[in-house]
Amino acid sequence: MNRQDFPILEKTIYKKYPLVYLDNGATTQKPRCVVEAMSHEYYNVNANVHRGVHFLSQAATDLHEASRETVRQFIGAGKTSEIIFTRGTTESINLVASCFTQAFMKEGDEVIVSQMEHHSNIVSWQLAQARCGIRIRVIPMTDDGRLCMDEYERLFNERTRLVSVTHVSNVMGTINPVKDIIRIAHEHDVPVLIDGAQSTPHFAVNVSELDCDFFAFSGHKTYGPTGIGVLYGKEKWLDRMPPYMGGGDMIKTVSFEKTTFNELPYKFEAGTPDYVASTGLAKALDYLSAIGMDKIEEHERRLTRYAIEKMQEIEGMHIFGPLGEHINEHDAVISFEVKPLGATKDTPYIHHLDMGTLLDRLGIAVRTGHHCAEPLMRRLGVEGTCRASFGLYNTPDEVDTLVAGIKRIQGMF
Repeated sequence: MNRQDFPILEKTIYKKYPLVYLDNGATTQKPRCVVEAMSHEYYNVNANVHRGVHFLSQAATDLHEASRETVRQFIGAGKTSEIIFTRGTTESINLVASCFTQAFMKEGDEVIVSQMEHHSNIVSWQLAQARCGIRIRVIPMTDDGRLCMDEYERLFNERTRLVSVTHVSNVMGTINPVKDIIRIAHEHDVPVLIDGAQSTPHFAVNVSELDCDFFAFSGHKTYGPTGIGVLYGKEKWLDRMPPYMGGGDMIKTVSFEKTTFNELPYKFEAGTPDYVASTGLAKALDYLSAIGMDKIEEHERRLTRYAIEKMQEIEGMHIFGPLGEHINEHDAVISFEVKPLGATKDTPYIHHLDMGTLLDRLGIAVRTGHHCAEPLMRRLGVEGTCRASFGLYNTPDEVDTLVAGIKRIQGMF
C-alpha cells in the first residue's frame, strides 16, 4: 500500500496541520484507482445495464456483472446469484427485515439481536414489529463489551425465527464470535444475518466458511464509493422471500392482472442499479486483495494495540471494549473518554464533543457522539464517546499525533 494512492491524505487542515484521518469506521478514503475507474466508465462505457442491445449497454452490463463476480470471490460466496447490490449495509438489513418477515414470520415470532447493534439492525426490526407484531429479543453483554453467550443460548425457543448480529461493534471494536453464534442458531434451525460493515474492510471474510445465511456490507467502508453495498443471501432463503421493491429489472412479465418476478439476484434489484459504483466497488475490493487481507489485518491489529498501549498511559483515560486478556477480540476501533489533568475520582470526563472539536483544530479527524448506537450508550452509562478508527493507510506516527493532541487538550481543561 502506498499512501500516495490516497491524495486526500496529503491535505493540510486549517492551512496548518497535516490531516490525520481516524474516522474510517464512518467512511474510508478512496484510492485513486477507484475514482479513475468510475470516471473512465462515465466517459467511455456509460449506458443503462441489462436493457439495451447496443454496444455501450452490453459493455456496461459486462462490467456490472463482472463486479458481482468480484464481490462473490472477495467474500467467498458460492454463486453470483446470491450477491445482491444495495445502497449499503442499512438497506441490506432493511431488505431482510422486510422480506424475511413477510415470508417466514407472523405475530409473536421472535428475532434475536444484540445490545451492541447499530441502529440499522434495531430500527429495521422495530418497523417489522410495528407491521406484523414480531418480538425482539436482545443478547446482553459484559461490562467490557463482550456478548454473554450463555444468555444468548437461553434466548432460543419455538418462536425464534432469525438471529441478526454485528460481526464487529462500530463503537467498541468487539469482534463477536460469529461462528459460535451461527452454530448455535443452526442447532435450533434458525438462520443468521451478519452485519459485516465493520469487519469486511479489516480482515478476510468467507461467508461459506462462516455458514451465515445473510451477510451485509457497505462499499464506502471498504475503500469504495458511497451509495452501494452488498447483501449476500443463501439461495434457499432468497428464492422464498418476496421482492423488496417493484419496478424495472426485477420482473419477467407484467400485466394488470399479474406480475411474475425475475430470477435471482435481479428479483431484489428494482430500477436502474448504480452500475458505475459497482465498478468502483469491484476496483476497491481488487485493491484490498492485491495488498492482502491478511496483511491489512496484521497491520491494523498491530496499530490498534499500539494505540491502546499509548492511550492507556494517559492520565484519566477510559477505553471501552475488550482489553487485557481479551484484547485479541478488539479490532481497529477505539472509543474513549478522558478526564482533565489532575482530575479526582469525581471529576467529570471531558465532553466528547469538546474533545472531538478541539482535536479537529489540530487536524485530527475522529468521530464523536452515540455512533448510531444509543441503546449501547445507555448500557455503557454515557451520552457518547470519542472514537478513533483505523484503516490500512494509518501509521504509528498518526497514533502519536492523536495521543499528543489528547494530552494537549487535557491541559486546556
